[in-house]
Amino acid sequence: MLPSGLDFFRCFFAILFAGAVPVPMYPPARPNQIEEHLRRQAGILRNCEARVLITFNRVRPLARMLAGLVPTLAHVSTPAALAAAGSAPQPPLPLRSSALGLIQYTSGSTGDPKGVALSHANLLANIRAWGAAAAVVPQDVCVSWLPLYHDMGLIGTWLGSLYHGCTLVLMSPLDFLARPERWLWAIHRYRGTVTAAPNFAFELCVKRLADTALDGLDLSCWRLAANGAEPVNPDTLARFAAAFARYGLDARILTPVYGLAECAVGLCVPAPGRGVVIDRVRRTSVRLGDEVEPATDAADAREAADTLRLVSCGPALPGHALRIVDTDGHPLPERHVGAVEFRGPSATAGYYRNPAATAALIRDGWLATGDHGYLAGGELYLTGRAKEMIIRAGRNLYPYDLEQAVGALPGVRKGCVAVFGAHAPGEADERLVVVAETRVREARARAALEAQITASAMDALGLAPDAVVLAPPHAVLKTSSGKIRRAAIRDAWLAGTLGAPSRAAWLQVLRLQLASLAGRARRAAGAVPGQVRAAWAWTSFLLLAPLAALAILGLPRLEQRWTVCHRLARLHARLIGCPLRVEGVDSLPATGCVLVANHASYADGLVLAAALPRPVRFVAKAELRDSALLRPLFERMGTHFVRRFDPGHGIEDADTLAAGAGDGVPLLFFAEGTFSARPGLQAFRLGAFQAAARQGLPVVPVALAGTRALLPDGSWRPRPGPLTVTICAPHAPAGEDWHDLLALRDAVRADVLAHCGEDDATRR
Repeated sequence: MLPSGLDFFRCFFAILFAGAVPVPMYPPARPNQIEEHLRRQAGILRNCEARVLITFNRVRPLARMLAGLVPTLAHVSTPAALAAAGSAPQPPLPLRSSALGLIQYTSGSTGDPKGVALSHANLLANIRAWGAAAAVVPQDVCVSWLPLYHDMGLIGTWLGSLYHGCTLVLMSPLDFLARPERWLWAIHRYRGTVTAAPNFAFELCVKRLADTALDGLDLSCWRLAANGAEPVNPDTLARFAAAFARYGLDARILTPVYGLAECAVGLCVPAPGRGVVIDRVRRTSVRLGDEVEPATDAADAREAADTLRLVSCGPALPGHALRIVDTDGHPLPERHVGAVEFRGPSATAGYYRNPAATAALIRDGWLATGDHGYLAGGELYLTGRAKEMIIRAGRNLYPYDLEQAVGALPGVRKGCVAVFGAHAPGEADERLVVVAETRVREARARAALEAQITASAMDALGLAPDAVVLAPPHAVLKTSSGKIRRAAIRDAWLAGTLGAPSRAAWLQVLRLQLASLAGRARRAAGAVPGQVRAAWAWTSFLLLAPLAALAILGLPRLEQRWTVCHRLARLHARLIGCPLRVEGVDSLPATGCVLVANHASYADGLVLAAALPRPVRFVAKAELRDSALLRPLFERMGTHFVRRFDPGHGIEDADTLAAGAGDGVPLLFFAEGTFSARPGLQAFRLGAFQAAARQGLPVVPVALAGTRALLPDGSWRPRPGPLTVTICAPHAPAGEDWHDLLALRDAVRADVLAHCGEDDATRR
């Protein structure tokens, strides 16, 4: 939850390098909506099961309250605090292209946000396809004010610029909203060539700057101005082109585009430099399943009102496909209105932890966009959102034209109009409702404004609205990207709470704090059983450990010491509720061998002691030899110590291990060398296989499952559960040369991987 800036970039890649998945969220914007905002964000955090929230100092106190509303949230930190932690830099973990790279939550303009799961392959496919369609080259300069928590800003501008090697000039969204000319001057100063923005940005520039002299401004460098993320108004583009032509703007650079989070970001784009292509159709012919009819020249007001101007968003990106289907899912021919579906390498596999929504999204390999439109010449023309379509008097109506017309009326706040349909009890048709924000207070002026809105509806749609609501500022709810939340506004209108005064900010914070405290109390209560089990696990260990130490130090033979430790370890497993299943004991050779096990937890040694009936000599890190308490115990059990990170002693250690492997007592290696909390079998080191080959001893794979969950790295709180130790068939070394050792290592590792219950960390 960070604003645009370098900290966002650093944290995004740090999360990826750590092997985790980033989830961009937008910070609170309006104090009077702080409670609603944080509750929506808490829903996102719960859905993605976030463990860490990275935010900034100004909102950190508020963000901390989310910990009580999100059971999984363990840490709330800031970039500065993370940077000051002093952790040693680590190389990024290897990943598969199919691995989850980003969860991008939809804006929620038509409902609750859903987490779009995007793989690295999805992201790269979209960036490459967009770059090819838009002819992006390293010499391009992208100038953007789009927030990085929005897919167009995050993927389209930042990651796209990074991939194609372009210069990115990034501004704060607040700087643009306060003074839109800063965007244009940045294009001038840095010779920007490529931009992307929603339609309202172009409208805001016209509204604020059309009559302002911008002496010296030169926009002739601008070659592509993508307009997307919301319905594109052809009038806005025409006004923008006319207003800034005197500054060298070429109208052909204005490019309506179309995309959605389910396709990473972009789906359709026209050829650069073509200009805006408009299809004039009869409004009354835009019905689901019907063929759109060309509009005739407007001879009278009625024909003019029946003319709808739709812009082409271009064809699908390279490698992607579009189709239009009817309500039964059957493809429709060109110029027939239906539901827009797509497929391609950018398409998500579904919504994160939301199988019901995923099932509704994907059908026979095609993904539903939730939009209506038609194809003409292979290019997409959108007619509206499926969930925002209003059925009135047997007609399919969309809210956008009427919203724009009402927004242009004096006294109405532009961009703050919502038109929606609402069902009345017992009626088949929906009621047409217009909500418009205004600061007009005088009764006569308000009545006149309502009459003007009704007249605009008659002009735009040929029918009057059933209800006109003049609402105070900020009553029209919007998403983080500025889209109208029509469904939420409709619900508020039906509930009679639309435009109601919001609670005082302090009261909202207090309510959140109380909810957070209640959540923390529930978490604390829920953790008590686990804490009791953990306490009992350590108590029983501390009771049995002295007995094991006395046996190790007092008994004369290694076999006797091992037998006592073996029985105490099995007793401990039973006492703490860890059922232990051991498979393949018969695979252990009767004479000398080398055992190779995976390493997932500090409990591994104890579990192996409980599983193996005969003594083995562990190969342990040399750091354990420095402990005055543990060293005598390890030495009495025949432990061999190696210096893991000291290449100068590598040959010496290998010779010592080879000699130790031939004394009849098996050596046991943790071939990964170390472990972490993150599941996955790491690469195996070669020491065990060198020792076995030099002595001609078989190598026995030993797979441990369940120990990482029992005592994960970074935690000293045991979580008892089932444990399995699988002893596989031995592998005989073929020789001592490099290729023989690699083949032996790979065969042993494959056996361990098949039985340890974890994936291959080297192939992520």
